[in-house]
Amino acid sequence: MQEYSTIAAVDLGSNSFRLQVARVVQDQLYPLDSLREAVRMAEGLTPEKLLDSASQARGLECLKRFGERLRGLPADAVRAVGTNTLRVAKNAPAFLQRAEEALGFPIDVIAGREEARLIHLGVVHSLPPSPLRRLVIDIGGGSTECIIGTGLVPRKMESLYMGCVSYSRRFFPDGRITRDNLRRAEIAARMEVQAIKADFSADRWQEAIGSSGTARALADILQGGADADAGITADGLARLRMALEKAGDVKRLTLPGLRSDRLPVLPGGFAIMAAIFAELGVERMIVASGALREGVLYDLLGRFHHHDMRETTVSEFMRRYHVDPAQARRVGALALTFLEQLGGAGRDGVRQQLGWAACLHEIGISIAHSGYHKHSAYIIEHADMPGFSKKEQMRLAALVRTQRGKLGKIEVALSENLDWDAVIALRLAVLFNRSRTHLSLPPPVLARAARDLRLEVDGTWMNNNPLTEAALDAEAKEWKEVGLSFAFGPPPRGA
Repeated sequence: MQEYSTIAAVDLGSNSFRLQVARVVQDQLYPLDSLREAVRMAEGLTPEKLLDSASQARGLECLKRFGERLRGLPADAVRAVGTNTLRVAKNAPAFLQRAEEALGFPIDVIAGREEARLIHLGVVHSLPPSPLRRLVIDIGGGSTECIIGTGLVPRKMESLYMGCVSYSRRFFPDGRITRDNLRRAEIAARMEVQAIKADFSADRWQEAIGSSGTARALADILQGGADADAGITADGLARLRMALEKAGDVKRLTLPGLRSDRLPVLPGGFAIMAAIFAELGVERMIVASGALREGVLYDLLGRFHHHDMRETTVSEFMRRYHVDPAQARRVGALALTFLEQLGGAGRDGVRQQLGWAACLHEIGISIAHSGYHKHSAYIIEHADMPGFSKKEQMRLAALVRTQRGKLGKIEVALSENLDWDAVIALRLAVLFNRSRTHLSLPPPVLARAARDLRLEVDGTWMNNNPLTEAALDAEAKEWKEVGLSFAFGPPPRGA
């Protein structure tokens, strides 16, 4: 991937949308610009899990402003990610199409554990190096990410379905604060935290760190706006509880250090933090300046420097599912050759995806050989794959699903999510390597003109491999089902 001197991250959070622009100097990032707007997408999520029109309008207007700031940056230098609300909203796909037009860049909706990984990456880059096991807590608008890590490596990652916007809306809908609704909100949060308590209890980490808006707001309040770096303490939360109950309404809160835009979501965020302190045995938590958007920037920087987390994930999946590496290399090499012949040499994203597909196309054999391509696709689509967005996983799963079998059933999915040339290249590479041995095959030549495919294969080799010839006959019938002609034979004489 090409390197850039300026990169940017956009975080479409459930509470706030944030933009961070940074200058790249070797392996370091230096902030150039930062924008934040309290869009509160989670506030517009109906009981039917639909984003209402008002929240969509707020989001689109914000992204238009962000898009103006990003204008002129190359596509590969910007990464925009969506989090919990866009994960759960049923009408998110339609909104995202309009959002990408407003922003001018693609938007990846990331899974909860991927969000946790990126948060950890952003947090540790904002702190001095430490050998301690660190607990990182990030309370967002719709979800709370919990990570235990050492250095740059996250060891445990979880995403809990609770956030400052959703809890404030659920337990404090009119802004009134009572002892009863505070207690109910905290009990609900403690029940969520109990699911991860065994892996995240105090004996599993040595230092607690908070990130993002809720942690920063609580630290600001507890320190009276004077020294947020002093962090959050259990005693401080107890005092804040008394202040919240005494005020009785968010409109009557006059706490030093509290920004007005945090008022509506403070009670929900407080209840979640109090539950985490109680369940995980936290006594003190420092607050980091880094969070998701910084993690996205450093992850993007890693891709430029060939430290792409997606490559690590693919290697780990090959190991976990006992993939035959020699077969993966054979399929990958021939597939990339075919893609190049079809004119795909300059499409780095397609080449990369095809390479990953070749590495992972057989992971489903660990479940069953029959229909293994379907099992492979299911694993890729539904597993936690660090570094991959949900959109990338869906496209990769669809490509792996097409490596064999009927094409007619999945033509719609192909047209929407895949590059046809990648499908052709992978199917033929799998077909030719069915023997799982080194191919003594003169290089075949694949060409495509509109909807006509032509594969030239050495005639003598074809006569000696009737099984492959029969498979190519069957392949021609499959492509005819989706409106493409596929012909194969020896090169013209004299060629």
